[in-house]
Amino acid sequence: MAKSLSEKSGFDVAAPSQLTIFRIGTKDPWRLALKSAKTSGLFFLIVFLFGLPGLASGVQRFPPPQFRSGHELPVTTQPSPRAGVYEYLDVVVLLAALSLASYLALKRRSRRGISILGIFSLAYFGFWRKGCVCAIGAIQNVTLALFDQGYTLPITVVCFFVLPLVFTLFFGRTFCSSVCPLGAMQDIFLLRPVKVPVWLEQALRMLPYVYLGGAVLFAATGSAFIICQYDPFVAFFRRSGSLSMLILGGCFLLIGVFIGRPYCRYLCPYSVILGWMSRASRWHLTITPDKCIRCRLCEDSCPFGAIQKPTEGMRGRGSEGARERNRRIDKRRLAILMALLPVFIALGVLMGIRIGAPLSRVNATVSLAQRVWLEDKGKVEESTEASDAFRRTGRPTEELYREALDLHRQFAIGSGIFGAFLGSVIGMRMIQLSVRRTRVDYEINRTICVSCGRCIPYCPVGRAQSEEGKAGRSESQKARPQTQSDEADQ
Repeated sequence: MAKSLSEKSGFDVAAPSQLTIFRIGTKDPWRLALKSAKTSGLFFLIVFLFGLPGLASGVQRFPPPQFRSGHELPVTTQPSPRAGVYEYLDVVVLLAALSLASYLALKRRSRRGISILGIFSLAYFGFWRKGCVCAIGAIQNVTLALFDQGYTLPITVVCFFVLPLVFTLFFGRTFCSSVCPLGAMQDIFLLRPVKVPVWLEQALRMLPYVYLGGAVLFAATGSAFIICQYDPFVAFFRRSGSLSMLILGGCFLLIGVFIGRPYCRYLCPYSVILGWMSRASRWHLTITPDKCIRCRLCEDSCPFGAIQKPTEGMRGRGSEGARERNRRIDKRRLAILMALLPVFIALGVLMGIRIGAPLSRVNATVSLAQRVWLEDKGKVEESTEASDAFRRTGRPTEELYREALDLHRQFAIGSGIFGAFLGSVIGMRMIQLSVRRTRVDYEINRTICVSCGRCIPYCPVGRAQSEEGKAGRSESQKARPQTQSDEADQ
């Protein structure tokens, strides 16, 4: 058994950690993906609104073991949840902040109001609540609850995960605009925004998909919560942390002086799900409240590349024969990419299976089994605290090896699904870029737009309507005392 473990693993010794181990379910909850974005958003809401509360009401079936040797389980580095009514106060504040952010962005169209709300969210959810509970990190808790029946999912975590998605499905990414403390913190440091080249922008926007797939894989196998472990700003919120994380957060803020929200755009895994919801949103922030006059004043106002230029004039250039040739080329390119989509998925599966063994070293049981095998074969001289604690339990090593091999198989399956996900994302992104959509006016890309409202003050149509509204209100206020005096005279 030890020999088979060595042959199938092929990786170096990794530092062990104490984490719960369980088996991956045989069914992929996302296997039945729907065709349209709106129906997929509805399916997503049904699953989590009706399924997760049941998971949240579960009980912890397996209490932590008691070690006779004196071994103690490591203490979590996350702040302890607040007791009683304070735990639900965070949910109430989140609901109020989401409602106010949607009102300020869509109804009032106030960039100043969005900025003030962002400062409040940074102070409350960031420094006061120390970045926990976090909607971004809740992805891992939800995944763990879906794959482990013994894990208790708190109702507050369910709310923090679901509520931003519900508001995004109706009003766009107003959670990102001024409720998320990570985005609010980066917005403060954005002083001299510069444009990112389109080719680099498209390449970097693939990283959140990789991060999301890896976070789901590690959480589903009970290996690690990498989103919380590598949160670049939590060290600032808690005013403590490792030097490496402080440096990482400082680098993001330094880059954020010139590049708008680098973490949100190029790394945040929650932004992937929010982008899917926002694309199917019922209402969304617009550049102008009325007809666009193509003044181009909003073109450079967005530091996130979310404003799309009109394409009607560009598509109309050239002779009729040239336009017809371009259409034939576009159709041929689209047909080739659609035929290559299964190839991308297959290559992703193969690559995922190959990296399954190296990724499994993150799991505590796999790393412990490898360490014990190396010690038994005399390949290492000194033992570790984890291996000594395992030997004192009296468990046979063959049982540990079997569990590690089972985790190897789980990682092979999970990594294959992970690879298929990335392959489909790459193929669909190439198909999306090859399809040319006609735009008559300047429009907002709903997937990318974070509803920050930076483009609102640049629109002369919106300013004119705002000034007319203020003038009308002032005239009505002036006329009201005169009307009252006339009535008194009569």
